[in-house]
Amino acid sequence: MEKYFHVREKGSTVKTEVLAGLTTFMAMAYILMVNAGMFSELGVVSYGAIYIATAISAVIGTVLIGLLANLPLAQASGMGLNAYFVYTVCFGFGLSYANALVLVLLDGIIFIVLTVTGLREKIFEAIPAEVRAAIPAGIGLFIAFIGLQNAGIVVNDAATCVNLVSMNFFSGSATWAGMMPILVTFASLLAIAVMSSKNIKGSVLWGILGGAVAYYILGFTVPGFYDGFAASLSFNPMTAFAEFGTQAFGKVFTEGFDFSQYLANNSTGSLIVLIITSALAFCLVDMFDTIGTLYGACARGGLLTSEGKVPNMNKAMLADAIATTCGSVCGTSTVTTFVESSAGVAEGGRTGLSSMVTGALFFVAMFLSPIAALIPGCATAAALIYVGVLMMNSVRDIDWLSASEAVPAFMVVAFMPLTYNISYGIAFGIISSIVICLFTGKAKDIKVGTWVIGILFLIMFFVTR
Repeated sequence: MEKYFHVREKGSTVKTEVLAGLTTFMAMAYILMVNAGMFSELGVVSYGAIYIATAISAVIGTVLIGLLANLPLAQASGMGLNAYFVYTVCFGFGLSYANALVLVLLDGIIFIVLTVTGLREKIFEAIPAEVRAAIPAGIGLFIAFIGLQNAGIVVNDAATCVNLVSMNFFSGSATWAGMMPILVTFASLLAIAVMSSKNIKGSVLWGILGGAVAYYILGFTVPGFYDGFAASLSFNPMTAFAEFGTQAFGKVFTEGFDFSQYLANNSTGSLIVLIITSALAFCLVDMFDTIGTLYGACARGGLLTSEGKVPNMNKAMLADAIATTCGSVCGTSTVTTFVESSAGVAEGGRTGLSSMVTGALFFVAMFLSPIAALIPGCATAAALIYVGVLMMNSVRDIDWLSASEAVPAFMVVAFMPLTYNISYGIAFGIISSIVICLFTGKAKDIKVGTWVIGILFLIMFFVTR
């Protein structure tokens, strides 16, 4: 291990690396439950199938980044990217689950090519800085909005589109059976906030588990809550593996390239533009997630080189690209480096050995799917809301007093949750940035790549909407 990972040379010990790997796993294990719950809403793939797909892709990505780049980071299906997959590409654009996996496969293949050729960072630099800074915040609001809806806190309203759920017990419009899960969500969210403030490791995971326990305890106060509950229980972990094999694995090849469902109501031209722009959105978000997390986590642990660069960055991005490609074959959304890796770095992780530990724990977690399936949606909703809070951090880098920066950034942040579409937010941010530069004498500052991306998104609106 010393010869391969250079643990002592990096100023660490095997014990420290193991603890760091455990800490990272505790910090990001929630993705197994949240991702599975999100994908199960599609109705064509089960909770268990996606749970296994998420775990396998996390093992592949985390082990690869440890072996190839020797960095103490971990990867899994990215938050925001999974929401884009389910709520935008499938529910919004009307593509099937398997069709959407094709876009993820394209994302992975494109990233492998871009990473090998060194063009990945060039594309990253083509996006206006204010748009780059606003994308995580916009995705954060989008994820939090989904969490509030999943918890039943934000509901549909004919007059205003959205509204707060009624909490009026006196009028009879609210019942304890309906309010109990909502109170569990609020309690779980606040518990996560308190634990995070006290730097308790795995606060999000503990918040989810605590919320689940509270939900089932309070279930005794709801008449009929446990009717038929025992009959629905299954403690055979192989059931999830079987569902994974029949519902998720390889669907990108067996069903993904059949777009007849979409073409029944749309033209071939609109499909082509949709594929290009959606794959582009996947690529851009994945790119920002990975590069931003690599810099942030490595800076926090003092791992940057003397030139201020991430060591073995191309190898780290290659691991991300390969994991995304494998993830599409497994049946899950784009795999990216998790910002929660910073928790392990803060614990002292300095080498890929900690990634090996995290990957091993994700492997063990695959056999715990029956327990994970018991986690209620109200508990995972709290995690979604809290992740949204964390992602708002990026807006501090935006000069809100400068209209040329503030307007494109606001477009990104506002349009993502309000249109229920991540790509629309990116599109309006880039297009508005181009227009403002044109009319403020800064046309020369617009990069060629920015023009290309902006035009592609503009075509998307005219052809697909």
